[in-house]
Amino acid sequence: MEKKILVAMDDSENARRAVEFVANFFAPDNKITLFNVVPDTATLCAMNSPELTPYFKSQQSSFCLLEEKKKKIVDEAMQKAKRILLDAKFEEKNITIKSEIKKRGIARDIIKEAKSGYNAVVMGKRGLSGIKDFILGSVAQKVFNTAKDISVLVVD
Repeated sequence: MEKKILVAMDDSENARRAVEFVANFFAPDNKITLFNVVPDTATLCAMNSPELTPYFKSQQSSFCLLEEKKKKIVDEAMQKAKRILLDAKFEEKNITIKSEIKKRGIARDIIKEAKSGYNAVVMGKRGLSGIKDFILGSVAQKVFNTAKDISVLVVD
């Protein structure tokens, strides 16, 4: 029976492992969405306000170049993830790549997307130390603890 699986993506090794988990443990007739939440840095890059500190204004273009590079790296990671699924015999028509600008927070945006008709969320675990993870929390932990009425698989 065909299921819709949401795979939360970024450019990390953990996200790649989550895709490999899906490729190895889910039937290739499932519909897979590779989903990335993009921080809204475009607004910051376009800001030209007198309230901006002189230091930020002097570094703004460098910051925006780094953000463009990061977006390119994430796009490449999404294409590699798609290739992993195709190599595992998933049909191209069943693989969707989707990115959305962050609206409420990365974890909350993933949960909102998951509630739009998915059967499960698969994501990689962030590699933080125990104390940092306890204090800061990770996106995976927030999704796992907050999502209701949907299965969340956190891949180590």
